[in-house]
Amino acid sequence: MIDYIKGQLAELTPAKAVIEAAGVGYELNISLSSYDELRVKSQESRVESQESKLYVYEDIREDAWVLFGFASKEERELFLLLITVSGVGGNTARTILSAYPAPELAAIIANGHDGMLKRVKGIGGKTAQRIIVELQDKVGAVSVERSAVSANGQSSMVNGQLSVEGEEAIAALQMLGFSPAPTKKVVKELLAKEPDLKAEQIIKQALKAL
Repeated sequence: MIDYIKGQLAELTPAKAVIEAAGVGYELNISLSSYDELRVKSQESRVESQESKLYVYEDIREDAWVLFGFASKEERELFLLLITVSGVGGNTARTILSAYPAPELAAIIANGHDGMLKRVKGIGGKTAQRIIVELQDKVGAVSVERSAVSANGQSSMVNGQLSVEGEEAIAALQMLGFSPAPTKKVVKELLAKEPDLKAEQIIKQALKAL
């Protein structure tokens, strides 16, 4: 079992990270929260290829071997709790953790706010209630701390057109399973209202709108 992977951050998108360790590039599916932390650390380090560490969950199936990566043990613990709930698979758990960072998600579950869970794509009323009922007494054991994340970058709209930030958000949402046409429409609507949204902000809002 792989507990964590530590090495050079070779590639980073809002949905995936590639870490090179001992000459092997490991592709890991990540949440938006982990993306935020990796990007901020990369900006702070000011080096082209930064050493990073991601905690790992291995999803081994007959037809695939998928790695999920987490910037903290606490996020992985919440992920592991989520996938014990019937109807919540790895990608759905990652989507939930992209919509709500670990500290916020733990509070939502602990306080029984199933309505907030229903805002996430793929989470219906029954699944949201199951998450609350099955995990409400368990999330208290997960120690989570809010990370201060700051982001600087270029505006997501340039002369009314999607720029790198907007296109990056669309690509990440498609990796999470959203169809291209409605995804692009929602992203454009969000940027029409708030042109300076960064990719992670766009994705968080789009996850609740799609």
